[in-house]
Amino acid sequence: MEHLNVSVSPHFFGKRTTQNIMLDVIIALIPALIASVIIFGWRSLLITGVCTACCILSEYVFRKISKKDNTISDLSAVVTGLLLAFNLPVTIPIWQAIIGSVTAIIVVKQLFGGIGQNFANPAVTARIIMLIAFSGNMTNWTFPKNSVDALSGATPLAAASQGLSSNVNYMTLFLGNHGGCLGETCALAIILGGIYLLIRKVITWHIPVAFISTVAAMSFLCGKDTIYQLLSGGLLLAAFFMATDYSTSPSTPWGKIIFGIGCGLITILIRFWGSLPEGVSYSILLMNILTPYISKLTRQKPLGAAGGAK
Repeated sequence: MEHLNVSVSPHFFGKRTTQNIMLDVIIALIPALIASVIIFGWRSLLITGVCTACCILSEYVFRKISKKDNTISDLSAVVTGLLLAFNLPVTIPIWQAIIGSVTAIIVVKQLFGGIGQNFANPAVTARIIMLIAFSGNMTNWTFPKNSVDALSGATPLAAASQGLSSNVNYMTLFLGNHGGCLGETCALAIILGGIYLLIRKVITWHIPVAFISTVAAMSFLCGKDTIYQLLSGGLLLAAFFMATDYSTSPSTPWGKIIFGIGCGLITILIRFWGSLPEGVSYSILLMNILTPYISKLTRQKPLGAAGGAK
């Protein structure tokens, strides 16, 4: 016993690093990136490149000025840039994409201490800030280049919320040939990326299944077209890639399920009874705020503690 060392957790270290986890997320986002180029044209690649480069540069400069170890090699800034770009319309002015990228990294992430210490998802929060600041350009939807009229107009969700006919069938929604943000329209590409993350064990099933199932169940109970609601908007992208962010979601299985259900309920409340056609970004941000309380509620009692495991 004289050689027994007592120290704080963690006591076990896995082989996975932040860098290779983020690399897996980047790989999982590639199908959606390819789909965005096919559907919206080469400008989508420009926007994605600008957002990613600005996120990396913002993190590098801020860490340099703050005299902290630089963290751009962990690739988390790349992921933030990709996700922010995927939440923007193809018509967004480049300067506004730059402002959004700087906001995501410096205001939402670095001012709170960097990766693992931010209370909210940087890409989600930056998108909401941009929706408030640049509402006109953030909702200037352009239909895909091979669309019949190739004109700006409502997304399928916006059309449904206004009681209009969008002339969009399930296959069109599944393949993404309709107006919307760069990375959210092609359900097929997002699902492929989500399956990759699950196979690689980067994420668990709890949040995506709870989030998507809640939206499906509530859509059915409210008499809405369930499949239309699942394939429209940013639900799938949010469920697999943004709601599952390690830093801003609970770490316990039951906590993740509660988090996913909460995201689904808030999304439905906004979609069906709110003034906005879409609510996934707001639902994730609100649940991010509740994450510490959910984690505390669902955490496992330590071995030997009162009421703990025996």
